[in-house]
Amino acid sequence: MNRLFLLEDDEALGRGIAMALEGPDCAVRRALDLAGARQALQAERFDLLILDLNLPDGSGLDLLRQLRAKGEEVPVILLTANDLELDEVTGLEAGADDYITKPFSLAVLRARVGARLRRGAGDASGALALGPFLFDFERMEFSREGRPVELSKTEQKLLRLLVENRGHAVRRSALVDRVWGDGADFVEENALSVTVKRLRSKLEKDPARPEYLRTVYGIGYTWAVTP
Repeated sequence: MNRLFLLEDDEALGRGIAMALEGPDCAVRRALDLAGARQALQAERFDLLILDLNLPDGSGLDLLRQLRAKGEEVPVILLTANDLELDEVTGLEAGADDYITKPFSLAVLRARVGARLRRGAGDASGALALGPFLFDFERMEFSREGRPVELSKTEQKLLRLLVENRGHAVRRSALVDRVWGDGADFVEENALSVTVKRLRSKLEKDPARPEYLRTVYGIGYTWAVTP
């Protein structure tokens, strides 16, 4: 699933953009100001950022410059009411990948976002480093602290869903539906619990006190975002 971040101080516009972009393969997290944006970016990894320039506590351009100064290469699309050529040049020179002036068509924004995500996917190696783990879902290669870990296809599917939504609780019903597909109605009630237990036994140092694959009681499971 692609995870997008939207920094837009106009609440109504932000909701509209999020509704236009969200779908089965795309989730959007929003912030209204720079403080909220910095907090979100410290907690999660995103596949693309959409940043408004004029904000109540500063400019999205400053955030972009800070990200690029730290070596962050996540794609960034700037949104702004400034339509002067100099403003666009300034944004692109600061490291933006695209620049859209207000007012704009949501269809055009969707197309720009889709193109940028496809371009990024083409450059990606497929390997994801998370703490002591290295997960390569395309090659089906997994390791902890450099030691290979063998996972079944069901375990891989479950792990991928949790990792792609890390930091967020995923409901048991959603996991069953996505992992076991059309046959979900015929899956034994404890199939998900058994698969989680097997994953923990292979990935956690202490499966009885999991650090990463955690239970969210009354909801489901989450892959925890750790420092």
